[in-house]
Order: sequence, then structure tokens, then C-alpha cells
Amino acid sequence: MCVHLGLVLGVGGQMLELRRVRSGIQSERDGMVTMHDVLDAMWLYENHKDESLLRRVIKPLEGLLVNHKRIIMKDSSVNAVCYGAKIMLPGVLRYEDGIEIDQEIVICTTKGEAICLAIALMTTATMSSCDHGVVAKIKRVIMERDTYPSKWGLGPKASAKKALIAAGKLDKFGRPNENTPKEWLTGFVDYNAKKPVAAAEAAAPPANGSNEASKRKLSTSSVEESAAAAPAEETPSKGEKKKKNKKKHKGDEEAPDAAEEPSAEAEPVEKEKKKKKKKDKDRDREAQE
Repeated sequence: MCVHLGLVLGVGGQMLELRRVRSGIQSERDGMVTMHDVLDAMWLYENHKDESLLRRVIKPLEGLLVNHKRIIMKDSSVNAVCYGAKIMLPGVLRYEDGIEIDQEIVICTTKGEAICLAIALMTTATMSSCDHGVVAKIKRVIMERDTYPSKWGLGPKASAKKALIAAGKLDKFGRPNENTPKEWLTGFVDYNAKKPVAAAEAAAPPANGSNEASKRKLSTSSVEESAAAAPAEETPSKGEKKKKNKKKHKGDEEAPDAAEEPSAEAEPVEKEKKKKKKKDKDRDREAQE
């Protein structure tokens, strides 16, 4: 491009230096250092354990996020967010003024460490007037997992559930058994448990064709009862069944004999017909002569 500009101006041109003057909120006037400065800072830290120059040369990541609105999380919620948990309002400790919906914000710890970038789903006014709900949606997690200790599963309900499992009053999956106390069954609601199909069908309103189906069931049951109430005399015994089978076999044997008799009688009739035809032909020949 520099050469083309020189050609257009008619004086010629070449690129002397290519320098990035700005990146994000950082400009070339803010803390610019050379690689020699980095080398000297590392030597000073390794030999004299002095990290002052190293901290001036290498800035933390949070220096790029100073223009973002911040939400401070409790230390007990930090590791859950690192694992991708939703940013809920009970885990929020403090929040900055002027947060709007769909605004990119940064989630921080109490020490100022960046946990993640997020998109706000609540305004500052909504956070101040609510006590539950999702505050923001995670865009990118910055902090590594297990930097802070895991604190989920230590609430009152979770602790009571673990105690019941250890005592054998719940099974190993936390489901009730015959030893489960009534207080737990009435006071605890497991939203992950699936409702039984039979209960759902019983709770559902009857369909339009339910009356017809019940009538059909009644009719089929009445037919079955009448068939069961039929006298036992109608059902043939084993001896009678054998006699009937023998009669059938005899009838089958006699049938081919009866079919053979008419064939034997039909033979002389056919011979007589042939003789008559010959006589008729002879008469016709004589008449022609």
C-alpha cells in the first residue's frame, strides 16, 4: 500500500516501519517494554527473588478488563462457575452500578481475580429487588478449575441427604426406601425424579372415547362370562371326538370309490355315440353317390 501511495503521489514511497499502536485499551504509550527488559526482570527474580521489575513488565490479565462492569462472587461459588455452573443471584456478593441486559461484564472474586466473561441477564435494579434467578450467562471462563475449593453439596438439605444415605434411610442414589422417615418424604422434593406413568394417566382427564371403551370392555366381559357359564355337556368328550374322526376317515375312503363308478358306466355310452356317428357318416356318403 505504501508503494501504491507513492505511485499515486508521483514521488515514490516505501514502508519504513510497521508498528501496532493500539490493542484493545492498551496503546503504545502504556507500559511499553523491550525483550531485554523482560530478560533483566527474570534474571533479577531468579537471582535476588525480587519480583518488583517483573510485576511492572508483565501485567495481569485483569488489566485488560478494567472497562467492564464487575460482579463479585462469593468464594464458595467460584469453583462452581469455573466448572460451568449458572451465575445465580444467591452466589453474588456485590455488583456494580449501571449494568444493563445483554451487556458484557466480568465476574470477579473478592481479591479482584477474573473468573469469567459473561453476558448480563439482569440489570442492577433487578438484582437489588430480587433474591433468586440467573444473573448472567457465561461467555468464556478465564480462571482454571480447582483454583478455589469446591463448596457445592454442603448446604443444609444436601448435608441431611448425605446423613440419611450414610444411615441407610435412603439408598445409595438418594431415593427413599422402607426406612425413610415421613418428614423427609413430605419436606423434600426431588425435581430430578420422573413421575410414574400410571399416576400421570390417572391424573389426566378422561378422553371422549373413554365411555365407549368401557362399554366395549363390559360387552366383551359379558360374552366371556356367558361362554364360561355354558353347560359342560356341549363340549364333546374324548371318545366322541375319536368316533367323529373315524367317520370322517371312512367318508374320505368311500368318496373316491363313488367317483370311480360313474366313470366305468360312462365308457359304453361313449362307444355307442361313436358308432352312431359312423353310421351317420356312411349314410351321408351313400346319399351323395
